[in-house]
Amino acid sequence: MDRNRELLERLWPTDGRLALSAEAEHELRTDDYVLDMPQSGERIVGRDLMRAMQQEYPNPPSIQILRISGAGDHFVIVGRSDYDGDIYYVANVVEFRDGRIARETRIYGAPFEPPPWRAKYATSPPR
Repeated sequence: MDRNRELLERLWPTDGRLALSAEAEHELRTDDYVLDMPQSGERIVGRDLMRAMQQEYPNPPSIQILRISGAGDHFVIVGRSDYDGDIYYVANVVEFRDGRIARETRIYGAPFEPPPWRAKYATSPPR
């Protein structure tokens, strides 16, 4: 199995519990790590800043991984996050460099019902 994929599966296990501490995750990121969250305009630059943010996070969400796809240095994770009853779906684009996470782009969206004209064509994924 792909080493980078194994690392992602350790970080985001399918049981919904975050597997690693902020300290353990810190070691898996490059020094110049970047996290972008375009929907809120946030960019966290540097693994030290990411660790500080994680340590201060008041109540991390539970996360259900729906899919991990990719290979080598580029992966996409699709998941469902529960922030104390507020549900968001996330697409997380993860880029590796030299076996460590160099960049993530996380795009969040709240669930919504499909418009009637389109609903008749679709089946629903798990919510």
